[in-house]
Amino acid sequence: MSNIFGKNFCISTFGESHGDGLGVVIDGCPAGLKIDAAFIQKELDRRKPGQSKLTTSRKEADEVQILSGIFNETTLGSPIALIFRNKDARSKAYSKLKTLFRPSHADFTYQARYGVRDWRGGGRASNRETVARVAAGAVAKKLIYELCQIETLAWVEQVGKIEAQIDPDKVSLKKIEANLIRCPDKKKAALMEEEIKQIKKEGDSIGGRIGFRINNLGAGVGAPVFKKLSTDIGQALLSIGACRSFEIGAGATASFMKGSQHNDAIGLKNQTPKTQSNKAGGIVGGISNGEMIYGKVVFKPTATISKKQETLDKNFKPIIFKAQGRHDPCVLPRAVPIVEAMLNLVIADQLMSYALADIHRLKKVF
Repeated sequence: MSNIFGKNFCISTFGESHGDGLGVVIDGCPAGLKIDAAFIQKELDRRKPGQSKLTTSRKEADEVQILSGIFNETTLGSPIALIFRNKDARSKAYSKLKTLFRPSHADFTYQARYGVRDWRGGGRASNRETVARVAAGAVAKKLIYELCQIETLAWVEQVGKIEAQIDPDKVSLKKIEANLIRCPDKKKAALMEEEIKQIKKEGDSIGGRIGFRINNLGAGVGAPVFKKLSTDIGQALLSIGACRSFEIGAGATASFMKGSQHNDAIGLKNQTPKTQSNKAGGIVGGISNGEMIYGKVVFKPTATISKKQETLDKNFKPIIFKAQGRHDPCVLPRAVPIVEAMLNLVIADQLMSYALADIHRLKKVF
């Protein structure tokens, strides 16, 4: 069941990095939602490989094929099946991986868990799996906007030691998409780009941080204890392959504050409760409070590098390994639409947990 995400707006992804293709089945999307392949493709194009010199050179169009659930550009209420054929898989480049375990890859752990693994580019552990998430996230994006005008946005705010100070309130999609890094600070973006290029020349990789926000999610979404909205967001983002940590609101900086500094004072604005600050990041007690939800997610450096490393072969004998093949020197630019997709899926799942009557109520309230 580990390949299934969500309960009410539910997705199941399938396929391997170098198999015939990958895909996703979406169950729980209501009938009557207007959506076409072009809308889904637009999101996929932001994630696809081969976009620039900063990404893997693998060329995949990731052209979506709708198999079911959508007719005349309208959802039917039945399962939506989407598929993407692999066109530029070069499995021979990975033939040496049959007999060894790459450092910081899932080669050894998959072998330990299942006793068998797909060594072609990492199989299910490859970042290529996320093409299915982004496609499903596009459907969720359309749904949550049509229901309640909810919008999600993500951006790069740190690469290595280069950090941009980003105000989540002032970020726009136009600023994010204005450069290859997807950082809304164009001066820092230029520095980040040069850093990634240099790292790539060295045969190495680098990590960093992505910021995100969710706008127009009204108060009352989420549930206490084990189904907190923040818990669902954290689980979704931490499921992305290279993700290593996650924060909401003030996040780790809250550990340096006093309660009087961290608490968000509450007042009235237009007869509606409104906090004077938002260090909670829009979620209190696991339930949205009507403020903007914002946070951060940290990604590790790409595991595949072309430097010599120590590892073991399948007989557990020490060897020196130097990776070949195509990989991203930094996952962050392509991870931005993946983060947005997972946020969209969480919010869609949360909204669809309400009874249909409540959905109409929420649409009016939000």
